[in-house]
Amino acid sequence: MPSPDRTPKAAPIPPAGAALILLKINGVDHSLSIDPRTSLLDVLREHLSLTGPKKGCNQGACGACTVLVDGQRVLSCLSLAVQLEGREITTIEGIANGELHPLQVAFIEHDGFQCGYCTPGQICSAIGMFQEFQNGLPSAVTGDMAAATTTTEFSDTEIKERMSGNLCRCGAYVGICEAIHSAFDREVAK
Repeated sequence: MPSPDRTPKAAPIPPAGAALILLKINGVDHSLSIDPRTSLLDVLREHLSLTGPKKGCNQGACGACTVLVDGQRVLSCLSLAVQLEGREITTIEGIANGELHPLQVAFIEHDGFQCGYCTPGQICSAIGMFQEFQNGLPSAVTGDMAAATTTTEFSDTEIKERMSGNLCRCGAYVGICEAIHSAFDREVAK
């Protein structure tokens, strides 16, 4: 029986033009050698096997690839991975801490999905949208921001406008809107 080869192996040589980057995804550091033209979506799916973010249109029109970068929603198909070095990236796989995120629970309770393809992007987008709303960022339907007494209501109209970049081909919008309302109301009640 031949003895195993114990010769130390050299580190693989990155392809010519490859970028060596360190990405922090879902709290874990990942050292990668990638083509600098690689989108964050392709790094997540093809290099790290994080398949929650979906490749729907690959043009930034459907929102299925939405992830959070430093808590803000980002279309990962339009973001170059090399530009996100040193930032905190969170996918649907990283939003739960031992139990489902309140928004995931609300999507289940209110039938906020049918086929589920868009659901990871919808949930990540809604988490980012909550933060935008709580920070007082207006949407296209927000009332007069110059008025001293203006309080923006978290209405169906606000939700629909703020989530308009996330498409659901099954048409589960009623359940999605109800789920977002429910989760937001629970969060505000805390």
